[in-house]
Amino acid sequence: MPHLLQIDSSIQGDRSVSRKLTARARDTWLAAHPGGTVTYRDLGTAPVPHFDAIAAQARAVAPESRTPAQAASWALTEELVSEIRDADTVVLGLPLYNFGAPSSVKAWVDHVIAPGLSVDAETRAPLLGGREFVVLASRGGGYAEGTPRYGWDHAEPWLPHAIAATGLEPRFITAELTLAHSVPAMAALIPLAEASLADAERTIDTLWAPVPALA
Repeated sequence: MPHLLQIDSSIQGDRSVSRKLTARARDTWLAAHPGGTVTYRDLGTAPVPHFDAIAAQARAVAPESRTPAQAASWALTEELVSEIRDADTVVLGLPLYNFGAPSSVKAWVDHVIAPGLSVDAETRAPLLGGREFVVLASRGGGYAEGTPRYGWDHAEPWLPHAIAATGLEPRFITAELTLAHSVPAMAALIPLAEASLADAERTIDTLWAPVPALA
């Protein structure tokens, strides 16, 4: 039975564009996979702990030598990796905060990179490849080539490298200028914002469309 892992990370609640996009992707995926199931994780409202000394030590000692805190940290890592391993498709909402990924997403990545679970402990071969990984990004401003802040988005370039050891390969679908409706100085950019959002929505709607049969 096909399975989807949906992850949100926005702290904006109902105002979040990335949450609207992940919900649209989930509904589109379910329509294309009758009987499919979904696991949902909300890093925005229930973030995982930042990767700390306890988490690092849990990876460095034998299971029987772990302290209760280390054992709990490792159990969380096992849970997070299992959610990915059980999924055929992973959908991640990725807003841009202060030109980078939310710290909750960084913590999630840090926990997911785990020898013996997502990466072979001896060969370093990735163990989570072969899954579809769709990243639905939202940016309050414009960061395309030719804009004044081109190159200031440090979330999208970071994630493929950060997660590469696991074998996951993200495909990005991005809506830009999401603050145009709420920031008066950006009012002239509203048409571009609406076009960017519409383009992202159209792309989502075709992600799992049936492939026409050859005549």
